[in-house]
Amino acid sequence: MTILKADRYVHSVDLIDVDDLRARGIRCVLVDRDNTLVPRDTNEPPAEIIEWVKSLRSHGIAVCMVSNNFHTDAVCASAEEIGCAVVHHAMKPAPVAIKVAQLMLGVPAEQTVLVGDQLLTDVLAGNLAGVQTILVRPQSTKDLWYTQIFRRFEKHVLNDAKYEGE
Repeated sequence: MTILKADRYVHSVDLIDVDDLRARGIRCVLVDRDNTLVPRDTNEPPAEIIEWVKSLRSHGIAVCMVSNNFHTDAVCASAEEIGCAVVHHAMKPAPVAIKVAQLMLGVPAEQTVLVGDQLLTDVLAGNLAGVQTILVRPQSTKDLWYTQIFRRFEKHVLNDAKYEGE
């Protein structure tokens, strides 16, 4: 089941080392919104996330939020606050939005990483698109009802995963 396996598992987004990404040849970070950049129970990105995105940009790494969230105003507002491009209505795990973001930013798959908190949407979409993937722990335990079902499945698949930073 390698299509459901991330390249890396990291406890939280802000623990992903920007210099390490650059050393790995990454020029573009695609990142999920809900429970990856923005906790679902607050709708406000934490300061450390905003700083991490600033650090990516200052190191010449393009950043794009790729979100399944259909609340376009909220998604666009978060992207603006964080300071990144955005592709909403992504329909992950379909890889189309990943390809759109790559074209928009002009970066090929081999220089792109997708960071997200869900195995069945983010990691699967990234793997289908041929980009590197990093799975992070969700920022909040609050989820949509169907995401709660996905999380139960994920728990069985990820039972022995070791997360960097834990």
